[in-house]
Amino acid sequence: MKPRYAADYRTILWLTLAFVNVTVMWAMPSIRGKLIPLQCYFALAAGVIAHNHNHSPTFKNRGANDMLNYVATLFYGFAAFNWIPTHNLNHHKFQNAPGDATITWRLSKKHNLLTAFIYPFVSMAYQVPLIDAYVKDAKKKRPQQYRSIMIQLVICWGLPIVLTLINWRATVATIWIPRFFSLYTIIYFNWDQHFHCDPYSKWNHSRSFRGKIINFFLFNNGLHTVHHIKAGAHWSTLPKMHAEIEHNIDPALNIDNFAVWFFKVYFVSILFPKYGTQQIGRPAYDPPGANEESNLPVGEPEPEAA
Repeated sequence: MKPRYAADYRTILWLTLAFVNVTVMWAMPSIRGKLIPLQCYFALAAGVIAHNHNHSPTFKNRGANDMLNYVATLFYGFAAFNWIPTHNLNHHKFQNAPGDATITWRLSKKHNLLTAFIYPFVSMAYQVPLIDAYVKDAKKKRPQQYRSIMIQLVICWGLPIVLTLINWRATVATIWIPRFFSLYTIIYFNWDQHFHCDPYSKWNHSRSFRGKIINFFLFNNGLHTVHHIKAGAHWSTLPKMHAEIEHNIDPALNIDNFAVWFFKVYFVSILFPKYGTQQIGRPAYDPPGANEESNLPVGEPEPEAA
């Protein structure tokens, strides 16, 4: 089955490599520990792939799209459909303003290492009610989608539990540790992409990491501003689209090197506050009044891949 975009041959390759790496880890316990970091990366990539896929389906065929969701679910650590209620239909609608289950300012208005560390755990808890409501709604109104959701949940939780009973050491190394890393890192990344941004601005609602290396390995997930502006655009088209609009974005929100930025924001700023992030535009917790302009989007249609 051909993908809609040639770039997604890499998507398919990455998921294949994740499966190969897991197979090697099960078959060769002597090198299993050395391959855990690699599998953590593949789990992270699977989460990003699931995200991209549920915004812009990889295939024209629904069955093929469901299959990709099943494979991504196994490695990612969360059922792939969860992107829809928590991200596509909630985060993209409010983009860190009140109403967003993933708001970065729930615990503190300070951008520091402690709140960044805690944020993913709190964010997960607030996303659960959205997921539960979405599953119940699908059960009532969309039986075909509900069947796909149930299969994903079995793959996400049932299969790893069975594998744990068969060989808990191999399963912890190949699935549970990489899954935790993947889910935690993806939610944390949302924190950095929105903290101190202006959700009511047309251009300054997100922070983008433009480095070629990080965007290669994360399928252009660093280009967050343009992703919010055109959520249904295929991930391979984002660099060109970002280049066309980046002159409109506050320069402080276009980051060239994530590692350098991270070190300055979370460590250097402890002694030199000027290296920390500063609020750009209107704070998320200060929504415009009735007579003031707001550029919050209205959300996007439920994706075909669901």
